[in-house]
Amino acid sequence: MSGIPVVDVAAVAASQPEFAPTGRAIVSALETVGFFCIVGHGVADAIRRRAFEASRSFHALPLEAKMAMKQNAAHRGYMPFSTSTIVTSTVDRVRRPNQSESFMMMHELAADDPDVLAGKPLQGLNQWPRELPGFKAAVLAYNAALEQLSRRLVQAIAVGLELEADWFDTAFQRPTTFLRMLHYPPHPADAPGDLFGSAPHTDYGFITLVAQDGVGGLEVRNRDGGWIPAEPSSDAFVVNAADILMRWTGGRLVSTPHRVINRSGTDRYSIAYFHDPSMDTVITPLPMGARRFPPVRYGDYLMERLDKNYDYRQPTAQSA
Repeated sequence: MSGIPVVDVAAVAASQPEFAPTGRAIVSALETVGFFCIVGHGVADAIRRRAFEASRSFHALPLEAKMAMKQNAAHRGYMPFSTSTIVTSTVDRVRRPNQSESFMMMHELAADDPDVLAGKPLQGLNQWPRELPGFKAAVLAYNAALEQLSRRLVQAIAVGLELEADWFDTAFQRPTTFLRMLHYPPHPADAPGDLFGSAPHTDYGFITLVAQDGVGGLEVRNRDGGWIPAEPSSDAFVVNAADILMRWTGGRLVSTPHRVINRSGTDRYSIAYFHDPSMDTVITPLPMGARRFPPVRYGDYLMERLDKNYDYRQPTAQSA
């Protein structure tokens, strides 16, 4: 693997009736690389630009204001610097926390939603900064655009796998979604070799869509164990398969390790959108790959990883 494929998804984004060639191109990229860049996605530049402006405004707030909305039990809110360590990584032995801070929102729920009232895992209310009156609208608009695009990409993947376009749709009627607005400070020149903005890992769910600023720093591991840059682009998204999609396809589609090291000398901002099935979806591998995974409930798979990787979910934090 010498580079990350680019796929024009205009036919998918516009819901054109014939998008099988695009689906096949996506599946080919996910079989061989696990990553691809998309153009022709239909997400308006203004929506993306306002989201980045909102992220920079949030991260510029005083720490006291951000800490007032520190992550709640539903995994929503401010994730302070150095409070996530990917101990569940299957590609590296991670000992040091990620050198980043984040604003995290998930699927928007009403206070009277039955899952919220029942206290189900990750079914809670998003938190919004009072100091930034336009923040919520900008973030929700971006989230809605990415969810719409992701639903169509899920159908394109199904078609590329020679399934019916709606094959996965039932699992995404109430998707589990994460929108993570990340800030990476410059990587210290004297940093030890095992310190990262984001340590080598694979994502947990189905697909991830990442928008980057122009700084760069996202790297993808190739089959030889080397790392290649996912070059930033102002009009493209980087998309990757995650663990649940790999399991679902019996390993046919690859959940590829990636990492972030911000060597630019300036601040880096990115926005990662994770589009995953409902928590209750049981993933039973399709007979199309060479690997055999046992069935797993997505919510169980996800919670095991969140409980281990985030400081706020540790027993000492909960009892403090």
